[in-house]
Amino acid sequence: MKKKLLIGLLIVSLAINLFLLGDWLLFQPTEEEEIALSEMVQKTVGSADYQGIAARETVIAIDPWIEKSKGGAFPYYFGVNVYTDKQTHIFACTDTACSAMESAGTMYSIYQDEDPRLPFDQ
Repeated sequence: MKKKLLIGLLIVSLAINLFLLGDWLLFQPTEEEEIALSEMVQKTVGSADYQGIAARETVIAIDPWIEKSKGGAFPYYFGVNVYTDKQTHIFACTDTACSAMESAGTMYSIYQDEDPRLPFDQ
């Protein structure tokens, strides 16, 4: 009985550690990647696509993201979401050097149906 309990505990422990290692390797950005994401946000805000969106919609939030599990070459697993009151705009690099950001599509925005999450007066 003790042996089965110890083996079960060892298997559970290994599974949890493998999960945490996989999460760290696949989903958490490194320090260099965080810097790259910050620069991508700056390029997004300076892009002509963003300026056009900001002129006709209310920008609520900007969220950089990384999806290493998608694979592909750098920097194509990076992106920036621009949340507005009407929809979410997805921005991506225009080339492998990420010299500029451009709108790569849109998707539903939670802010169509909900108010901003922060309790500030607008």
